[in-house]
Amino acid sequence: MRIFLSGQRSFGKAVFLALLRAGHTITGVAPAPQGKRVDKLAAAALKHGVPIVSDGERLTSDMIPHGTELIVSAHSHWIISQKCIDKCRYGGIGYHPSMLPRHRGQDAVRWTIHMGDAITGGTVYRLADKCDGGAILAQEPLFVKPGWDYHDLWQHLFPLGVQLILDTVDDIEHRRVREIDQDEDCATWEPSWDRPRLHRNELIQLTRQAGPNAVQSDDSYMHE
Repeated sequence: MRIFLSGQRSFGKAVFLALLRAGHTITGVAPAPQGKRVDKLAAAALKHGVPIVSDGERLTSDMIPHGTELIVSAHSHWIISQKCIDKCRYGGIGYHPSMLPRHRGQDAVRWTIHMGDAITGGTVYRLADKCDGGAILAQEPLFVKPGWDYHDLWQHLFPLGVQLILDTVDDIEHRRVREIDQDEDCATWEPSWDRPRLHRNELIQLTRQAGPNAVQSDDSYMHE
């Protein structure tokens, strides 16, 4: 399958390499904006001769190479527009490190530990206009052991996420995928722990969409 990858850091790199090993073609990557150090996903793309499409503040549909069949979001903080998604035969999917619809938002792992959840997990879902609100394609639960901090939890959710993405891409390619709408009555929204706000005001609407159980905040933040 021809895949466009939006992501960053170690997780983005791991998904990138796993997709290549599985025989997929990466048409381009959109890593995080580059700072003093080159992002790990960007470095991997350069090494393998894959185009870096954007490392700015926006991702537009004309940046998605023609012939791309699927967008994969792997630890991406981009807002991927519906125009980008519509350009691809199979739309877009993303990985979220929680059992959606619980802990929508950018820092689900931190909030899982902070709230003392005994069980969490990973979710692959359809990218959609609603932040972390698209249909669920795959989920796997994970027990949170006593004494874990969020680093410990992420060490387990990391490989789980890579495998869930690989399995879901395979299911999509072979038309085995099943979609389950998220239960909005169980949705929660937590703000980012320490990252900057969104450049658009849409999270005001997105937080409302998360339902009455959403954690309220005066700030609007970028999503996972």
